[in-house]
Formats: sequence, C-alpha cells, structure tokens
Amino acid sequence: MSNIVIKAEGISKSYLIGHKSNERYMALRDVIANKTRGLWSKMHNIRLNAHKNIEEFWALKNISFEVQQGERIGIIGRNGAGKSTLLKILSRITEPTTGRVSIKGRVASLLEVGTGFHPELTGRENIYLNGAILGMTRREIKAKFDEIVAFAEVEKFLDIPVKRYSSGMYVRLAFAVAAHLEPEILVIDEVLAVGDAQFQKKCLGKMEEVEKEGRTVLFVSHSMQAIRGLCQRAILIEAGTVVADGKSDEVIQCYLQVIPKAKTPELLEMMIRQLPFDPAFRLESVRLLQSGLPVTSSISNGEPLEIEVSYQVLERTIGLRVFFDLYDNENSLLFRSFNDEYAEGAPIVEPGRYVSRAVITADLLAPTNYELRILATVFNVRMCIPYPGICIPLYVERTGKSNRAYMIEPIRGKLAPVFNWTTNCLGGL
Repeated sequence: MSNIVIKAEGISKSYLIGHKSNERYMALRDVIANKTRGLWSKMHNIRLNAHKNIEEFWALKNISFEVQQGERIGIIGRNGAGKSTLLKILSRITEPTTGRVSIKGRVASLLEVGTGFHPELTGRENIYLNGAILGMTRREIKAKFDEIVAFAEVEKFLDIPVKRYSSGMYVRLAFAVAAHLEPEILVIDEVLAVGDAQFQKKCLGKMEEVEKEGRTVLFVSHSMQAIRGLCQRAILIEAGTVVADGKSDEVIQCYLQVIPKAKTPELLEMMIRQLPFDPAFRLESVRLLQSGLPVTSSISNGEPLEIEVSYQVLERTIGLRVFFDLYDNENSLLFRSFNDEYAEGAPIVEPGRYVSRAVITADLLAPTNYELRILATVFNVRMCIPYPGICIPLYVERTGKSNRAYMIEPIRGKLAPVFNWTTNCLGGL
C-alpha cells in the first residue's frame, strides 16, 4: 500500500492583475463633482479600456512533488516566491489553474491570522466549528477540548468573540486547534512569527510530537534555524517554480546562494511608492554609500557603509524615529539602530525635509549575505513604514582593503569586528 499522502502534478496558478492609471487620488468630493458635471461617459470609456491595464501573473509554474506519510517538510523561498499560494492550493482554499493535487487524509491549515475562525463566534464555539470542518464528532472534540485550551492559554477569554482577541491570542488558539484535533496533515505558514519566543518554541515541540505520531507536517518559514531543527526535507521555491528539493541542509545552502545580491534603484523606488499613506511621514529615498559613492550590489567589508534615508515630515510629531534592522541570512536579527539613539525622551520633530544617516563601521560584517530593513515609527503610536519595511539584500565581500585580508581561513560568525589587542613579551625563557 502506498505511503504517499500528497501528490502534486504540474500545478500552475495564474491571477489577473489590474494596474491603476497615473491619475491623482480621487476623493469623495471629486466623485460627487463628477456626477454633477456629467462625466459618466469618461468613466464608461475607462471601463471599456480597462483590459489594457490587466496583466496575467503566474504565481506557480508547473510544480510537481510527492509527500510521504509522516514527513516534516519545510517550504522556503523569498517573499513573493509562491509559497503561500502553494499552501492554499494544498489546503483546498483555492484551485490550481492547471494540474492536479491528490491528498489522502484530513488537512488542518494555519495560513494567516484569522483563517478558519468566524470573528463573531467565541473561542469555545470556534473550537467546535473547526473540529466539525475537519469531520470530527462532538464527542471527539470534547475529549480534546481541555488540552486545546490549556495549550493556547486562553481560558479567561473562551467565551469572548475572537474578533476581540489580539493577534497573539488568535494564533495561539488557532495553532492549538489545528495541532490537537488530529488531522493527518498539518499545514503551517509563517503565521507563527506573530507569537512570542516561548510560544514558538512550544509550537515547534508540538510539531515534533505530531510527526512522531505518524502525521505529516508542511511548514513555511523564513527562519532557517527552525527549518533545520524541525524538517528533514525542504523544498525551495523561486519565482513560482521548484528549484531544489532534498535534505534540509542542502536546500538551505541553495537558498542562501539564490538570495539576490542587490536591489536596483528602480525596484527600491517602486517599493517606496507602494508604501501606504501616513499623515506625518513620507519616505523619499534610501541610499547606500561607500567612499561617498552609491552602491547597489556587493559591498566591501573593509570600508564603512553609510545608510542614508531621506524623508519629509508633514506635521509636528512627537517621537518620530527612523531606524534599521540588520538580519543575517537565516532571518535572525543581528542588531537594530535608531536615529535618536542618544535623545532624552521622545523628540519633537517639526515639519520639513530631513536626511538621517548611519554608518556601519568597516570590518564589522563578515563576508556573507544579509538583509537591511529600513523602518520608521511614531513611538508607541504606529509604524510609519510597516514591518518588514524597505528590505535591501546585502552581500558583503572580503576585499584587500580589510584589515583581515591577509588571513587565509574564512572568517567565522555573522559579525567580524576588529578589536584592539595588545601583546607584551614578559621576558625570555
């Protein structure tokens, strides 16, 4: 008897994307004014020509693979590679455009905060609803109920509608339901990143238990450490296609090699234009410089790296902060730096145009891949640049300008600062 529980054959998925024209933003008063001016004919012409602004986008292209019962498989790739689309197809949330998927067993999915929960129902009611969707009887759900509640740590809030839950509470309960109601296949997206570190550790431990019980786990994560620790096998998706499928360590190495070494200025400009509106802050540009010159590809570990953020402050704001995060190639935060590091209290920022600059010293970063994330916030109020921010891949090269250039062996670690050592001879032997 075959142990294959998932078989994907030539899966492709396309979407139609509509592109907006370059016309200015239209407010409600403009719409009302247009009605009185009899401009419906113009709107009719826009509708007739709408097909000219529609693009067909293939999120997945001819993906095929098989999953054996009891396997723990990590699905990795950059943002926009097609990972979440694949999981939605496997979870029967959406249908493939071409190809077919065969699944043997019940599937429990945890794809994004709120998936599978009815916001108007209480936590207690949603537990029974999810169990019923999985085909379980009320008796079976009741037998697991106390275990689910204890794992999720939401006893006090069971009879409150889940629309009033925080994102962390939502995820705790959703994971507890998905993991404890005994599905044969457990599908989990990056949503666990919403939880705190203790809860993430708890979830990873539970997924290991699920695998020991002979159930199958598909796990999407940007944490290579979590993928290594949990999954024996990994699948790398790039631009909607499978580019590697095998042992986790080997596929992770392949993933680190395909991380782009630069974002073009045009792509950075597009990311900045797509930022949501903020009443007080408008990002104008982000530049990286070495020796006073812009860099858009690899950078030298032997020279300081200057990070320049230009922006407008549109109204008087208390606690406006520009900052950056530096992540390593396994999505671990190395450090964070704010433009008001030495301010006493939340500074008041008046309207105007500003440029904030930070310098990462030479010989601090080891030669490898990193990701720089530019963000801005109004302290304790809101994010002006939503997380994860403007993400810029960095590739640090080892060059002859580095103080360590003469060394033959590779530099170990993610950071490689040069410290001032002194060595004194205390006398001959």
